[in-house]
Amino acid sequence: MKRREFLTLVGGAAVAGTWPVPLRAQQSALPVVAFVNTGSADGLKNRVVGFRKGLSEAGIVDGKDVTIEYHWLDGRTDQLQAVMADLVRRKVSVIATPGSVVAALAAKKATTTIPIAFSVPEDPVGLGLVATLGRPGGNATGINTFSQEVTGKRLRLLRDLVPKATRIAVLVNPGNASSVQTTLREVRKDAGAVGVQIQKILNASTAREIDAAFDALARERVDALFVASDAFFNSLGVQFAALTARERIPATYSDREVVAAGGLMSYGADLADMARQVGVYTGSILKGAKPSELPVLQSAKFKFAINLQTARAWTRCVPQAPHDCR
Repeated sequence: MKRREFLTLVGGAAVAGTWPVPLRAQQSALPVVAFVNTGSADGLKNRVVGFRKGLSEAGIVDGKDVTIEYHWLDGRTDQLQAVMADLVRRKVSVIATPGSVVAALAAKKATTTIPIAFSVPEDPVGLGLVATLGRPGGNATGINTFSQEVTGKRLRLLRDLVPKATRIAVLVNPGNASSVQTTLREVRKDAGAVGVQIQKILNASTAREIDAAFDALARERVDALFVASDAFFNSLGVQFAALTARERIPATYSDREVVAAGGLMSYGADLADMARQVGVYTGSILKGAKPSELPVLQSAKFKFAINLQTARAWTRCVPQAPHDCR
């Protein structure tokens, strides 16, 4: 697989069920697609735009061919079991979980029959979502965005942008056990080679706990913050931008949307395009395709984004944009 990488400079003020039959055979109520994400609607609007675009590309129009239900958990992963049980009881046509490994795993645990279209940041075979990438073999298929696999590169890019950052803190969401495990494993593995030391591991699964984590950071002698790849974290760009500015600490994220909200930098898959691809697969399933026969896609496009205004608070020159050096 050949990966393409892009640099973006953000400037300015800088339920048992059955396989769905083709839509043309639906004579009564519209099929229901449940869009489930553990983040917040306000912070992840681009996911909805991308998902609807993908459905449209597949020839499916919301309100005409299908009804989309949006379930935003706002970090309350403890509610996933109840949400999935309700969707299974009502026999929705497809459960779509773009960008949330916790939601994908909850859906897979809740049903072996209702189709699931997912995107996850790590190997879906290892997660138990599919049998193989080429032939998923069950009721789930989707996209692997490799967010966890690029952890080391994200750490190195942070160090390149802020060379004096040698002592870092890592923020993880205990409600996303898979992310915690892989993030800490990869950061610990690459820290020495990058030239940083992990001084503090912080846990937060709610907006209030994130505030508390930054209060703890204020008492620690750390140079930078590494924020784990997590759908809930990615939806709180405004909060992270405000807190990092208050504590004057540079931070790195996995989602460009956090940078657009004022975060310093991000590196990872194009998550808006990821949601589009989940939408395309959802539309294909609604038209009769079986998840077991739709191969898992792999992200090939990665974006490196820097907020220039935020960067200037930490360095006189952004190495990747020499024309902006002062």
